Amino acid sequence: MNGFQLSFLTEQSREIEHQPAKDWLLEAARTLGISGCTVFSASESFGAAGRRHSAGFFELNDQPLEVVMAVTATQAEQLFSRLDALDTRVFYIKTPIEYGELGKRGRGA
Repeated sequence: MNGFQLSFLTEQSREIEHQPAKDWLLEAARTLGISGCTVFSASESFGAAGRRHSAGFFELNDQPLEVVMAVTATQAEQLFSRLDALDTRVFYIKTPIEYGELGKRGRGA
């Protein structure tokens, strides 16, 4: 299939509609029928304001996270519409990709 990889870059403490941003994105992906979503933790990052974010030894609230999903064009637009309607900002990367499944259960099996 042809579609897009969406990557949302956020922090552990970031919230969307009073829940962790990663949880909001995972649930939105599930309700839109997106077949999978993965959250990656990072050790450090910095955003547009130049402020560094990192996971401290005792405090993980500022830990950088990346939420990644492969989506169709329709699913991307639906997710973006949901996010646009909210009073929040989230940085994303949208990359055209080809995706699918391989193996005994892949390729339409």
